[in-house]
Amino acid sequence: MTAFSKSYRFKKSISSLIFSSVLIGMPSFANAQQDQQEEPELVEIEYTPRITNTDWQNFKVDPSFYEDPFQMSLFSPQNGEDSERLWSQTKSIFTFGFAVIGVIALLPEDISNWEKGNILGKWDENVKNPVWDRDGWVINVVGHGYFGGVYYQAARKSGYRQWDSFLYSTLMSTFYWEFGIEAFAEKPSIQDLWLTPVIGWGLGEWMYQQERSILADNGEVWGSETLGSVTLAVLDPVDAISVGVNNLFDHEVFTAGTGYISANEVPLANGETENQYQVGVTYQLGSGKRKHRKYRSTYSKVSGDPVDVGVLGISFGFGRVHFDPVWQIPDDNWYEYAMGLYLSPRYSLRLQYARQDIFQAGVDRKQRYENYSISNQVYFYPEYDLRPFVSFGFGESILDKDYDRKTFQLHYGAGLHYKIATKLALQVDARNYYSTNTDTTESSITTTLIYRFGQGEF
Repeated sequence: MTAFSKSYRFKKSISSLIFSSVLIGMPSFANAQQDQQEEPELVEIEYTPRITNTDWQNFKVDPSFYEDPFQMSLFSPQNGEDSERLWSQTKSIFTFGFAVIGVIALLPEDISNWEKGNILGKWDENVKNPVWDRDGWVINVVGHGYFGGVYYQAARKSGYRQWDSFLYSTLMSTFYWEFGIEAFAEKPSIQDLWLTPVIGWGLGEWMYQQERSILADNGEVWGSETLGSVTLAVLDPVDAISVGVNNLFDHEVFTAGTGYISANEVPLANGETENQYQVGVTYQLGSGKRKHRKYRSTYSKVSGDPVDVGVLGISFGFGRVHFDPVWQIPDDNWYEYAMGLYLSPRYSLRLQYARQDIFQAGVDRKQRYENYSISNQVYFYPEYDLRPFVSFGFGESILDKDYDRKTFQLHYGAGLHYKIATKLALQVDARNYYSTNTDTTESSITTTLIYRFGQGEF
């Protein structure tokens, strides 16, 4: 039996044991209540929010609030946001996560794959050296995007607007996960720090709106209540289970639910790696009071908030790179991918990744050249569709996936941005990359097609 199967089986058993103990205990509680008193007459009370959920779209927000569209209400709610619910969710996530760390630390090393006696030391070493990880796109894009969506919805369903929900997702994915729980096992991932909250914003908002649309249609999909229930469980499995348990026992046992899914490539002592998958669910217990109400939700996509998923943009580009002569690498083409926040017609912030397989003098095979960076773009004449801009940022380049051959770089450049439509733009830019530790300079020119989510730039 592999270490992966042992680890997975244990984690699955623990999750099943915890959840089963809750389910087994509930009927006894319900029966005890029935034995002590007669069943009260049920009175159905319909109400708008689901459990403790509130909704930003239903708040009466003063228009002056949007004069500063990027102000943060996360720590000082001022429009009716349910901060108590969000705080409850946050405590649940932290408590459960670190409890798991404690349990795994007590396991034999052949099951946990952790070195006993060095857990804190390993965390301290890992957080100092974030790396560009080698996980596949299914993990980095789909898995971490979903994870970011879980964090996002915790805030969104507590009545926070999209911007605050994104900030909450950023804080949780950064400090709770990448530099917290996950850092006990591996180094924080550079791209996960960006992709988890950014993709989580888009995916989380989509799941949030799809769920509300289904609920507004009496919980049906294509006229089927069963298909509607299955779809709701897929969109937000934790919340769906929470509501289901409340309905099953006719008690408001759970006030909210949250959870996580993680898939990580973990290095082994023999130099090989294995994939470890972990699924966790945790609930905030409610009062256990009798409930006599149905769950119903209003539905609205209109909020008047100028900051929504339209600021998210993904791009694909093709260009040419000129290498410093010291590398003895001929000029070559490269492909560039980027995920960015186009916060206004004047400014955007992007994570850029470019790569190409190249030949280097003295090496008889192709090597993978990679360049990744955080880049700022400042646009001029934002009222026009054609805008010149300057760019600057920092990042690293790496050759042949060898971390000993990576170099830190600063970059700067200029270019033109042309808005084709509200959701499409074309961008051409030239950049110079200067390495501070090797005193080398590379340059590139790249043409990029940008796609904006939501309504795009309007």
